[in-house]
This record gives sequence, structure tokens and C-alpha cells, in this order.
Amino acid sequence: MANGELWDAAIATLFAREFLEGSIIIGQYRTVLLRSPDWQDEEKKKKGLQAINRAALGAAVFAFVLCMCVGISLAVLSKGLDPRVGLVIEGVSKVVAAIWILQLSTMIPTLLGVYANKKHQEDLKVGLTIKSIRYNIAWNIWREVGEIGVFLIPFFLNKGSLLAIPVSALVGIVIGLLSGYGIYVANKKMENKSKLAYFMVLLLVFLSVGLFVGGCHEFELVWGKTRMVWEIEGEFWSHKKLPMTLIKPFGYSASRTVLQICCFWLWLALAGALHFYKYTQSQKIFQQREAEREKNITREETTSFASDDVEMGSDVSQGEA
Repeated sequence: MANGELWDAAIATLFAREFLEGSIIIGQYRTVLLRSPDWQDEEKKKKGLQAINRAALGAAVFAFVLCMCVGISLAVLSKGLDPRVGLVIEGVSKVVAAIWILQLSTMIPTLLGVYANKKHQEDLKVGLTIKSIRYNIAWNIWREVGEIGVFLIPFFLNKGSLLAIPVSALVGIVIGLLSGYGIYVANKKMENKSKLAYFMVLLLVFLSVGLFVGGCHEFELVWGKTRMVWEIEGEFWSHKKLPMTLIKPFGYSASRTVLQICCFWLWLALAGALHFYKYTQSQKIFQQREAEREKNITREETTSFASDDVEMGSDVSQGEA
């Protein structure tokens, strides 16, 4: 990203991811609280929902103020930063964002219930009190906002990137909250969520690929570019202009160096391997739960038969008497 630009995909990705995760955490607690038999009293339920909202808002505001104080201090103290350092910072930020987005893509099928979760949702109900709700919500939201602050430190150090924070953050927040709300609604209303899960996974995987390739290309600009393999001519195909710039975050580029090609296919292969592993692990968990369910049914039937035998024996004894 050149100095003075108002948009940065890495910053938007960061805010989208953290706000998505935060909204998912809040949504999970709301869902459990609304469905739990222990929280069916309207007054108690109202207090629980208020505890969730207030804890989330308070933790987010406190973490935001702290992050801004640290960020402003760093921006004031950092003067005369080498532009090459700024490119390295930009590259590192994109690579880190690519890792986070790839990790998030592996979580989406589980969050939507398409893949099995090692922990049953019932585990969250154990010990769910107003005090535990406040602590868990506040801690998780503080952590999510705090991660944003830590990740933004390189951008505060590079003054040329400061202008990109407001717009990129706003776009990321909107995307994150809308995605989180969509998952919350889908979990409540949609019966078949497989297509939604696979679409989101595909979208996030290629967003991760685009960020990783872009980050590694920033390193090329600092330490020397590898050989240019091909380049598409014409303004229409330029990844810096509309319409093709719209798909640039997903890995598109009008030109490719050797490093970019290698990074594209290696990261895509890594994503495929991770998702294949998650799928096989999910199938194993489903099979284990099915085996446990059948075992429980067999045990109940055996117990029922034994009880019937005892009753029949008692009836025979009484008849003989």
C-alpha cells in the first residue's frame, strides 16, 4: 500500500475477523441462554441478556480506549521511518491476516453445525450464571479488541498507513457484524447450512490466498523481485482499476512473478490439506457419537427386557402361590 491511501485490505480483514468472532461468541451465549430450561423465567432471561450486552459493550469500549492511547503514543514517537520498513510491515501484516483468515475458514463449518464440534453446546450450559456470563463475555470481547490493537501497532509506527485505518476499519466492522449476524440467524432458522458453509469457506480461502500472495510480494519489493512470468496488458485487466480490482483481494493480479505463483499454489494446497483434515476429523466424531448413541439404545433395551423378565417372574410366583 502506498503512503496516503485510504484503503488497506489487511486492516479491513483484521477488523472483520475480530468483530465476526466477537459477534459469534455473543450469539452463542444468547442462543444457549434463550434455549436453556434454566433461563425460561422472563425476568431472569432479561437480566441475562442485559448482562451479555453490557459486558460486551463495556469491555469493547475499555479495550478500544486503551488501544488508542497506546497507538497515538507510538505514532507520535515514530518519526522518520524508512519506507522500506513500511513495506516490510505491510507484508508481515498481510501474511498474519492470511493465517488468521485461513484459520477462520476452518472454523466456519463447525460454527454452522455442518462439521462436528468436539464440545457439545450443552457444555456451555453448565454453571451458566450472571457472574460467569459477565466474566466470559467481557474477557472474550476484551481479547478480540485487544488483538486488533496489537495488530495495528505496525500501522501506527508507519505514519503513511494511518489514513487507511478509519475507512478500512469501518468496512471490516460492517462485514464482520453482518457475517456474524448471518451465522446467528442461520443457526436458528436454516435446516440445511452446508451450501452456506461451503460458500463461505471458498470465499475465505481465496481471501487468505490473496493476502498471503500480496504480503510475500511486498517482501519482493524490498529485497528484490523474482522473474516476471506473465503480464496481461490492457486497462480492463489491471488489478489497480475497476472492475478487476474488486477481485484483487481474492488473489487476482494482472501480472505474476515466480514467487507469486509459488505462494499462490502452495498456500492453496495448504488450505486444501487443512480442510481435508478438518473434514476427516469431523466424520470420526460423528461416527463415534453414532456408535455411542446405538450403544445407549442397546443398553436401554437390555435394561427394559430385564425389567420385563423380573415382572413376569413375579407374576408367575404369585400365580403359583
